[in-house]
Formats: sequence, structure tokens, C-alpha cells
Amino acid sequence: MQTPGNEIELVNGLLIGEGMIKRNQSPAVSIVHKDNDRISRVNVELPELNMESVIGKRSLLSAASCGICGTRKLEMIQGEKLDDRSQALSSSVLSMFAEMSKRQTAFQESGGSHAAAIFSLENNLLTLKEDVGRHNAVDKVIGDLSIKGELSQAHFLVVSGRISYEIVAKCFKARIPLLAAVSAPSSLAVDFAKELGITLLAFCRENRFTIYSHPERIV
Repeated sequence: MQTPGNEIELVNGLLIGEGMIKRNQSPAVSIVHKDNDRISRVNVELPELNMESVIGKRSLLSAASCGICGTRKLEMIQGEKLDDRSQALSSSVLSMFAEMSKRQTAFQESGGSHAAAIFSLENNLLTLKEDVGRHNAVDKVIGDLSIKGELSQAHFLVVSGRISYEIVAKCFKARIPLLAAVSAPSSLAVDFAKELGITLLAFCRENRFTIYSHPERIV
């Protein structure tokens, strides 16, 4: 269930978040079915498959929203803890949200969509996508940069709405060290961010924000 558009980016981002591919891998994705010029089905050929990533787990990082939570636990998120030593100015956080807000055209028209944006360390906007689902928007921006070969430039993942542990896990899989949200994080999201080495910011509005983990990256 997703807002039509950017389906190939959605698939690539989802595969990275699920651990099916690494962030520097590119699966072969082809459109196999359309309904009224809208992509309804795609075919994916993986370069290789880690069977541990698909056997014995209920994989719901792709859920459109947090109505249902998956059973994935912290110890199942594979990969080394992020050890990025770069720093960002506190003022840049609020400027990134202002930049995202003015580009949320779907939200401005409907009032019912979420957005995700990725910025570089220099605060340059690399990509922005909107979707009815928060997780979908995150998959789309990660997938977009993966396809372009620019995911290594990603430094800030900025999202509208709340932060769930699934979004923290997606951020970690994409190796993005800073994650910021307009609204609140769940307690499990905070635990994930602390353990995985991600700087988590929330309530980023009205010229202030709260830092929940790894504050050393914000000056």
C-alpha cells in the first residue's frame, strides 16, 4: 500500500532495509505489470541472497505505517555499529526541516502524506520523496540514492511524523549516522539508536529539538 510513483526506488530501498542487498549493490529490477500506467508489480533478481535474512523471521520493515509491528529484534540487525565522527551544527537541523517542509507538495495539497529527505554533511538536499506511509517514504529516498550511486553521501535522514524502530533500522542499514523527526520517537527506537550508533533527534520544530542518543555529533 503506497502512493503511486517511484516504485523502483521503493523496491531498492526496501531490499536494503531488509538486508537482502547491501547499500552498494544493485539488483536487477524490471517492471512486469502495470494498471492504468501505474506500476503494480516488479520483478527482482538479486545478485546474491543471504538466506539468514529471510528464513525464520517475520519481515515487516516494509509495513506502510506502524499499525502492525514486526517481530525483528535488535540482535537480528546485522552490521557494525556506526562510528561516524563528523559533526553538524544545531542550526542546520532546523534549516533542513524548513527545506523539506516547503517541498512537501503532496502534503500541502492533501494534508495526508509523509515525507522523507536525505541531506549531505554540507546540508545539501540529495533527495526528497512523499508517500502515504512513513516507511515507504524512507525506502524511496534510500532507494533513490542507491540507484544513483550517491548513498555514501547521505548524512542526515529527515522525516515527518514519528520515529519507529523500523525507521531506525532502515537508517542503520543505509549507514546514515543522523536521524531527525518532527514528532516523537518510540522507546524502542531510542534503544535501537543508542545501540546502533545513530544520533536520534525528535520534536524538531519551533526552533528547538531533543537529542535522544549520541549527542556528540551535534554542536
